[in-house]
Parts: sequence; structure tokens; C-alpha cells
Amino acid sequence: MINSLKSVTIFICLIVFGYSHAQQVGKVIPSVKLKTLDGNFISTDDFNNDGKPIILDFWATWCKPCVNELNAIQEVYADWAKETGVKVIAVSIDDARTMATVAPFVNGKGWDYEIYLDPNSDLKRAMNVNMVPQTFVLNGKKEIVKHHSSYTPGSEEKLIEEVRKLIAGDTSKSN
Repeated sequence: MINSLKSVTIFICLIVFGYSHAQQVGKVIPSVKLKTLDGNFISTDDFNNDGKPIILDFWATWCKPCVNELNAIQEVYADWAKETGVKVIAVSIDDARTMATVAPFVNGKGWDYEIYLDPNSDLKRAMNVNMVPQTFVLNGKKEIVKHHSSYTPGSEEKLIEEVRKLIAGDTSKSN
């Protein structure tokens, strides 16, 4: 009885999680202020890639799958940018205890992404990010066209395929 109740609860949570994210497809990312690594502030309204796609990745220094995903993307990022013009923006959800380690961590990794901090979890909350990594593909109008959570090796290939579809004009908003 308890196991079946747990199974039903997990199933309902997955449905609600999927539904809340499906609701976001087609919506423009919310307007929120984030912190730059040098302590300034930027609004998501100022995210710009000249009408080309953006990959928005939520991550944390303590999240091994997050770091693995961003490392895997870094290996092919120059090729992706050259081919599609895509830009990666990585938003750290590190809290007050670990936020000071983000800049040195990123510098040590040599990531070529725009990196921002979400110190009050405003963007995380506004985009219903419940776990990391959580990755969104945005079209040139900053509308969400695809998203996924977690990372397994090879997931980055599915990500670039979504960007390629976007570039090719496939505007279907599958989830």
C-alpha cells in the first residue's frame, strides 16, 4: 500500500512538473535582474543575440551533472556558435554560501559563456526551475521553444539539434 501510494505521488509530481514546464513553451522569458560576476546587475530584458537562438542553462557549482553538461557544451561551443550563431547564457543558482566561489570556479573551467548569478532565485522561481541542470532553448525573440532537466552524456547533441531546427525554420514547439 505504501509503495503504491509513493508511486502515485511520484507520478502526480511528474505530471505537474511536466505540465508547468509545458505551460512555458512559447512564452518570453520573464524580466528579472541578475548579478554579473563582477557585481553589477543586468536585466534579462537586455539578453541579446541579434535574433539568433539562446541556450539558457541553470546550474550550480555543487551540481556535478550541471558542470558535466557545461563542460560538454564548452567542447563544441565554438563550432555551434559558428554554425548556428547560438549563444549560451549560464545562470548560477548558487546561494549566499557558495556564490563567492562561482567566478573563480568559472575562470578555472575556461567557459566562454555569459555567466550570471540569480542571488534571490528570482529567475529560477519565475521560470519554475525546480532542479538543476535545467536548460531552455530560446528563439530569437527570447521565447521558450524547448527545455529539459538533468544531464546525461550526449544530451548536448539533442540540444544542438533543437537549435538547428530553430535555425532551419521549424517553429514547432514540441516539449
